[in-house]
Amino acid sequence: MRLQVRLDPRALRRWHHELVAELARRPDLEVTVRWGDGPSGPPSAEVERLLLLERRLHGLPVGRAAPVDGGALRPYLDGDSRADVVLDLAGGADGDARDGPDARDDGVRTWHLTFDGGAGEEAALAALLAGRPPVVRVVDLAAGRTLAAGRPGSETPGVVVAAFEDLLARCTQLVLAALDGPRPGAGRPAAPDLPADGESPELRPGRATSHAARSVLRAAVHRVYRQLYRAPHWRVGWRRVDGPDVLDLGAHPPGGWHELPDDGQHFYADPFPLAVDGRTYLFVEDFDHGLGRGVVSVVEFTDDGPAGVPRPVLEHAVHLSYPFVLHEHGEFWMIPETSAAGTVELYRAGGFPEGWSLEEVLLEGGEVSDATAFRHRGRWWLSATVRDGGSYSDALHLWSADRLQGPWRPHAANPVLVDISSARPAGRVVSRGGRLVRPVQDGRGGYGAALALAEITRLDDEAFEQRVVARLGPGPQWPGRRLHTLNRAGWLEVIDGSGYSPRFRHLRLPGRR
Repeated sequence: MRLQVRLDPRALRRWHHELVAELARRPDLEVTVRWGDGPSGPPSAEVERLLLLERRLHGLPVGRAAPVDGGALRPYLDGDSRADVVLDLAGGADGDARDGPDARDDGVRTWHLTFDGGAGEEAALAALLAGRPPVVRVVDLAAGRTLAAGRPGSETPGVVVAAFEDLLARCTQLVLAALDGPRPGAGRPAAPDLPADGESPELRPGRATSHAARSVLRAAVHRVYRQLYRAPHWRVGWRRVDGPDVLDLGAHPPGGWHELPDDGQHFYADPFPLAVDGRTYLFVEDFDHGLGRGVVSVVEFTDDGPAGVPRPVLEHAVHLSYPFVLHEHGEFWMIPETSAAGTVELYRAGGFPEGWSLEEVLLEGGEVSDATAFRHRGRWWLSATVRDGGSYSDALHLWSADRLQGPWRPHAANPVLVDISSARPAGRVVSRGGRLVRPVQDGRGGYGAALALAEITRLDDEAFEQRVVARLGPGPQWPGRRLHTLNRAGWLEVIDGSGYSPRFRHLRLPGRR
């Protein structure tokens, strides 16, 4: 295929270089670049000042949003060659880029990247400055259809330069997905809903300047907060289930939650309970503020609640979290998150709930978050988000295997979903009444901001589909600002969320090592 990338030489970013180089590495493409003036002209000086300010405020390196010249693209320049497809990134020079047919005299297909329906980076930045991750689509104007779509996001949506660079990384993936096309039988790509009417992608003058002022204020407040409080600080909520659980209710229980106490020097997160022979154990990420690293700890629950405090049972050279535990064929297994090591690892317990030893390295070579295994139609499936240059939380990947120990085969459509509001796992996948429901993180408001319940409606070798059936956030039954894990085993149901730990607080709990 002959692919021509149309760029405005006055508005080049490092991302454009990266994208063209990535496309040129594909053996099935003949890639050229053609200059063309976009309707918006050079990037707004106001926006560029904001991006530079945020880099300095947060100590961020120069990234893919940095302005560059066209020198690195000169080998690809060819303004006269014909193309099968024009990828127009200059910002809508061929007319309105919203979904719909667009007749061209030369019959060449034209693809645009759109952000909440508008073309060009101004539409993307307008959405980010409005505080929302935009829906990104690769639109074939000649055919009037969407080729690939997603809602990329960021762990720090309030930092526009970071959110913009995470967004650009996923734009590359979506362009590649559009080139690959759907697998036979996979249907149309899943596309998140566009914003409600009235949410315009227009970048209004003064918005970047006002955001810059707020950024300076937030950075100052954050520095003061970090001096007064240990941050982040998470906490675990638990309750005895004697009626409908959260999956049944689609909401917080009326009676609220009890809190698993901590000493302020540690926080607990990512709770995974397991009921074994009439006894119930809770595994948690146990984060030591002094060390800046987490281990996996466990505490037994009795009818009166936790019997003591969590005690460490698994440590690693890197930070551990998300202790996914399960009981299978008389053996106890754990897949903790070891993303800092670039691995997904399977552990077996020799003397449950302790005695964990490495059984297999299931995956290597990627930053994989919150790996969650489950059975479906006689096979094992593994779901997780993979960073791959963008956010940790918006790109869902799947693998399948005949046995838990592997080998695990990647899904042909990976990433099967790009959506910051429903990609990242948030607990065990549950079979309930013939439905397969997965708790997921809704990160539109930042990392771990809220929780959603998604029903898997299709899962096979060709495609993955789901629909969100409920959303939960912090509120009267669970005060705080965040909520990002849900699990149940037997009578014990657990969640977690953010908390506050003043640095002057120094409560030693009995039994804490």
